[in-house]
Amino acid sequence: MGSYGKFIGGGLGFVLGGPIGALIGFALGSMFDGTQILTSTHTLAPNRTTEGDFKMSLLVLMACIMKADGRVDKAELAVVKKFLVANFGEQGALEALQILKNLLDQPIDETEVATQIGQYMNYSSKLELLHLLFNIAYADGEVVSSELATIQRIANIFHIDRLDFESIKAPYMKQVDRDWAYKSLEIESSATDEEIKKAYRRMAMKYHPDKVNDLGDEVKKSATEKFRSINEAYENLKKQRGIV
Repeated sequence: MGSYGKFIGGGLGFVLGGPIGALIGFALGSMFDGTQILTSTHTLAPNRTTEGDFKMSLLVLMACIMKADGRVDKAELAVVKKFLVANFGEQGALEALQILKNLLDQPIDETEVATQIGQYMNYSSKLELLHLLFNIAYADGEVVSSELATIQRIANIFHIDRLDFESIKAPYMKQVDRDWAYKSLEIESSATDEEIKKAYRRMAMKYHPDKVNDLGDEVKKSATEKFRSINEAYENLKKQRGIV
């Protein structure tokens, strides 16, 4: 068994216990293979998340999304592989895909794993997890109802604020929701131009990539995409209204 160093990166902490630990144990075969990145000898306090914790949590939740419609086909795996390569590089994607395939063979209780993640992960990291789950669901150009329902349930367990959830979802609904830009900025379509400017500044701070600095360069790169979507929403509204 390889060390999975490229994907897991900065070690594992809270995911070594609870339902996620059991899933990882099955997926990897042996948690302790002599490499440092797979060992954890201390107990982490809530809201302390390592880079490895985040990525393994993402894989487990990714499996939940892929199984949401009751089947996983080769085309879906190809889309997921493309997503993993884009976010974690060729080697990291190969390692992640091996783990993911093993996870897909197991029954996963999304409530249990989401509860464990929600207990230990800070709010900004949970927002980025949801953003990545939407990326995965939308990788084929559409977020289907079963995928959306699964992400919504996970968000509820994470205690994600409704406006924050709508903001993350909005860019993926451009084709069906004319108010997507307002929702991205967490405001109503009746907002004044000045309120739009204030909302943009507030959201740019909330989703700044530095909020997930501790989760590694790959995750920070992904967080930059959400940051850009905030800019896109603002530019869209400026154009609509002629805001200078």
